[in-house]
Amino acid sequence: MKIAKSLIVAAVVLAAGLFNSQAQSDNPTVTNVVTVLVTNVVTVTNVVTPPPPAPVVEDAIPKYPWESSITAGLTLTRGNSHTLLYSAVFLTTKKTPDNEYSIGADGAYGSQDSVDNVNNYGGFVQWNHLFSDRFYSYVRGDARRDLIADVDYRFNIGPGAGYYLIKGTNTTLAAEVGAGYQYEHLGDDYNSFMTARAAERFEHKFNDRARLWQTAEYLPQVDKLENYFFNFEIGIETAITKSFSMKTYLDYNYASQPADDRLKNDIKLVSGVSYKF
Repeated sequence: MKIAKSLIVAAVVLAAGLFNSQAQSDNPTVTNVVTVLVTNVVTVTNVVTPPPPAPVVEDAIPKYPWESSITAGLTLTRGNSHTLLYSAVFLTTKKTPDNEYSIGADGAYGSQDSVDNVNNYGGFVQWNHLFSDRFYSYVRGDARRDLIADVDYRFNIGPGAGYYLIKGTNTTLAAEVGAGYQYEHLGDDYNSFMTARAAERFEHKFNDRARLWQTAEYLPQVDKLENYFFNFEIGIETAITKSFSMKTYLDYNYASQPADDRLKNDIKLVSGVSYKF
């Protein structure tokens, strides 16, 4: 654009110069008119130069990233007894205005005097769809394997509904009820049955560096209420840096009808380091 304007001005000035030299001796008035025209052309050319286009700013798109953490714990003793116990927990969550996603996995292995006494792992996935700020529906799936408890596998999947009894900046409390279907290989038996589910989740942030959480879950067999499962967890987390923290939690699992020659309850107290990313 600037080059084109410069060429136009140059052409006008050149033509005016030729015309002016021809007419200068004949008519001074024409010379003045030509000078005025050239000046006006240059002035107009400078005036109409448009400003540079404004930069295009894309609309800001809200982002809802996944928030993830890995926690690892290790216990090792030597002397009168040789004990090894390590555990790992992975958790990732994502929240949007309409949906909440949670995916978790955990595992633990332990031995004493070269004999395995802890060997289990499992995971869960849950999707909440919010109909309002507090009320939501959910679909949840759980999987568990515990070789010491003689549970080759245990799967449970089902829908339900939940409600945030408390939903504040620092404190949340949610209650859930639902149904599910369970498949399991327990000892020598293969079982499948309908289950009900009642659960609650609580979390409180004391400040930016410390929080407390607690969960409880009750799953009875619908047509045989004496067969039920109860899971409870409570823990505290204290930040060390922005990414690292210390976690200590108690995990309690109860099965009213375990495999033959197995105990009904399992208790695990874990202290470890957590990394957030």
